[in-house]
Amino acid sequence: MNSTANSTANTATNSTPSTAAHTPAKTVLISGASVAGPALALWLHRYGFTPTVVERAPELRTGGYKVDIRGTAIEVCRRMGVLDEIRAHSTDMRGGSYVDDAGRTIGELPADIFGGRVEEDDEIMRGELARILHERTRDDVEYLFGDSIAALDEDADGVTVTFESGTVRRFDLVVGADGLHSNTRRLVFGEEGRFKRHLGAYVSIFTAPNHLGLDRWETYHALPGKLVCVYSSAGETDAKNLFIFSSPQELPLHHRDVTAQKRHLAERFAGDRWEIPRLLGHAADADDFYFDSVSLVEMDRWSKGRVVLLGDAAHCSSPASGQGTGLALTGAYVLAGELARAGGDHTVAFDRYEAHMRPGVERNQRMAEGFVKEMTVESRWKIKLRMLMVRTLPRTPWKNLIAKKIRDEIQAAANAVPLVDHRMPTTRGTSTAPRPTVAP
Repeated sequence: MNSTANSTANTATNSTPSTAAHTPAKTVLISGASVAGPALALWLHRYGFTPTVVERAPELRTGGYKVDIRGTAIEVCRRMGVLDEIRAHSTDMRGGSYVDDAGRTIGELPADIFGGRVEEDDEIMRGELARILHERTRDDVEYLFGDSIAALDEDADGVTVTFESGTVRRFDLVVGADGLHSNTRRLVFGEEGRFKRHLGAYVSIFTAPNHLGLDRWETYHALPGKLVCVYSSAGETDAKNLFIFSSPQELPLHHRDVTAQKRHLAERFAGDRWEIPRLLGHAADADDFYFDSVSLVEMDRWSKGRVVLLGDAAHCSSPASGQGTGLALTGAYVLAGELARAGGDHTVAFDRYEAHMRPGVERNQRMAEGFVKEMTVESRWKIKLRMLMVRTLPRTPWKNLIAKKIRDEIQAAANAVPLVDHRMPTTRGTSTAPRPTVAP
């Protein structure tokens, strides 16, 4: 970051909130155009605010893994008006199987045994969800692709934002919805290392040809400290590939150094069998290659002055929890609703938003810690024991009890943030009568 950005970052970080009379916020800059940012923009526009979304990427990012939408997030999507479209693009996964080094099937599990078809829960590719939200907002919301925030200078009346392009603009509020490596968080709250906790693993995701001929099916191959998954969802001709490996210490790799990341992934899985050599060859050429640590973001507070964090930028629960997307969608709904309820007074709205979200976020983060260990089993005998369970579980008389226990845990986490019953805005910013609250 240049000296101007450093100076401005210090100003934003050390500034004291004004005690002057409150002026209702109307203009909101949102950093990040993945899921949380466009979802917040949709709600803010309906409530009569003027949101602007800035995204570092030159265009909408449509890659990524499949994401779950469960519990509270289902009703949030219904109120957004996007639930039917999400369901139209469901992954429709039928199940999965584990294979050995030679590709022989060790055991199979149908999708619904652990909650793949629970109540109204759904699953969609992250890129499809991002596209749906962008298409629903692009006519009403200003998007600035290929740019990013370079500096923030807050005063009593608003925030002066200097963009990397050199443009300088004023906004009433700024929202960081820019993920685990949030630029907004760094500028306002400090360096990433103060808030990110490494959970001892790394994950890589990329697209490759579906040479296994999978049809709405996942194929897993477990190795000591490693797991590889290949799957193809409904309507997809290609396959998604997921590599997970344990790493007690963080690697000295920058999150944007794709060349170094691909090299390390190849080194880490060198010599492993099954389809891994072929998949690594596809990783080298993949243009949607993703590689990052499995980490939590833990902060004492998600807002400072006129700047607030949303989604993974505030409370990343790692890919392991399976609830990151749901928390992002729910958080966007809660934050926008609290800003509307407070008449644009951010000093009230930010506190209410955080108080409502934090207990559920913390529950999901605790769950994520346990999942990481489950995904990277360190010994061969433990892997063999797991494969024995996979083979025998569908035929055991107590399978329904085990499945119910797992489903209940998943549903409790998905409903850990109860639904707020804000007045329902129309697309023109006016409100209708409240809808009934859905019980958590």
